[in-house]
Amino acid sequence: MASRILVASILVFSLLETCYGGVQFSTLKRTLLINASPKPGELLKAGDMVTVTWGLNQSLPAGIDDEYKNLKVKLCYAPISQKDRAWRKTVNNLSKDKTCQFTIVTRPYKASKENQSFKWAIERDVPTATYFVRAYAYNSAGEEVAFGQTTDSKKTTYLFDIQAITGRHPSLDIASVCFSAFSVVSLFGFFFMEKRKAKISQKN
Repeated sequence: MASRILVASILVFSLLETCYGGVQFSTLKRTLLINASPKPGELLKAGDMVTVTWGLNQSLPAGIDDEYKNLKVKLCYAPISQKDRAWRKTVNNLSKDKTCQFTIVTRPYKASKENQSFKWAIERDVPTATYFVRAYAYNSAGEEVAFGQTTDSKKTTYLFDIQAITGRHPSLDIASVCFSAFSVVSLFGFFFMEKRKAKISQKN
């Protein structure tokens, strides 16, 4: 009896989450085509430029994008960089999803046959990881209603890498080592001079 109640409770909570917990990624239609300039496997660093291009899949029926009001392009973690990192976890409920944490650009949606593009400089706070790019279309209520991405459904193709800037420079490391060595030598020299002065004082 208790196990049945537990199962029923889990089902109820799951239904409540589906109804009231936000938009489910699995319900979105992939209607947007999006491309990014990095080549598969390319390594980028902070300051490097990424060009993203997006537009509606013109093979779809006319009017499919009537409710699209805004569009947001994001930088997203690939599965290989999400493993054992709960703070990057993919969740079907988009209000809880941590896949795409960096916004590249937000624009009003334009129903046009011409693709739009944007050049984005990789920011310094982007961590070292493997990424892809995704775009979301939003309705007037600010809810995700469609998407497009540069990779396949399993997020294994057309991925690129970004190497974070640590804030350290080789010349600073060398200077630090030299300064430490100089400090040690100076310390030994100080003790040697003090000991020699003490001996001279004792002889006098």
